[in-house]
Order: sequence, then structure tokens, then C-alpha cells
Amino acid sequence: MVFPVIDLVQTGANICNLRKAAGLSVHDLQLAFGFNSPQAIYKWQNGTALPTVDNLLALASLLHVRMDDIIITKQPFS
Repeated sequence: MVFPVIDLVQTGANICNLRKAAGLSVHDLQLAFGFNSPQAIYKWQNGTALPTVDNLLALASLLHVRMDDIIITKQPFS
């Protein structure tokens, strides 16, 4: 059985687009999450890291979307 996988780059671009559509800056998210620096958010947006599940849930709430609306999947190569 073949399962979809998360497309990190497309998910990151989606996070960036959804953040902008919600009228939030990277700094706004940094403050909301209580991060000392914005590095984690930039990693999410660049597709080099994903938010943890609890941060993904909080992000969805902040962006007024479902978690499924944030994650972009692709079919792996067979």
C-alpha cells in the first residue's frame, strides 16, 4: 500500500501564503508561539521543518483554517 507523504516545500509555501492572507507577520507568529527568535517559523515557511502537532493545531487556529488546509501532500514514487 502506498501512503501520501508531506511535501515540505509546498507546505512551507502554503504556511507563508496562509499567514499573509490572515494578515499576520512572522513576528506576530513568533509572539503568539512565545519563540525567542523567528527561526522556527522561517524553517516552516522554507520547507526545512514542520511544526509539531501541537504547534500545527495552534497555527491552524491562528490562521482560521483546519490542519488539513495547511499540509500539502504528494504521492511517493513507486
